[in-house]
Amino acid sequence: MTDIVSPEVRSRMMASIKSRDTKPEMVVRRYLHGRGFRYSLASSHLPGRPDLTLRRHNAVIFVHGCYWHGHQGCRFATMPTTRAEFWRAKIGANAERDGRVVLQLRKLGWRIAVVWECALRNRPEPVLHRLERFLLSNRTRIEIPSGQLPRNV
Repeated sequence: MTDIVSPEVRSRMMASIKSRDTKPEMVVRRYLHGRGFRYSLASSHLPGRPDLTLRRHNAVIFVHGCYWHGHQGCRFATMPTTRAEFWRAKIGANAERDGRVVLQLRKLGWRIAVVWECALRNRPEPVLHRLERFLLSNRTRIEIPSGQLPRNV
């Protein structure tokens, strides 16, 4: 299958995709700030430059885009048909790096939350409440995908 847009247009489209201040990240930031949480953004001194760092809670938050981070089983993480091998390798490398970063941060004693983009799409409130409960708990790690949200933290 060939791409429906020219290579120049596709290049321009891909170059315009932001890595910071994305819509899902802004949803999380607005909610947490409104609830009194204070954080720093993209802490360059930490492995993986977490999207949010909450020092008071010894926690970091990553808001992952399903496509770019290879969210397994997610309908928003489809593999392109054009240059499929390139994209498979790139997205696979992103996912591997994510795993390494989590291990590095755990060794440094950080608590880690990963919120997937798909979880924030339709009804973000339960996801955001779950994230808040994690931050106020003593749990060390949480990953919030879309789908089933258990009643407990």
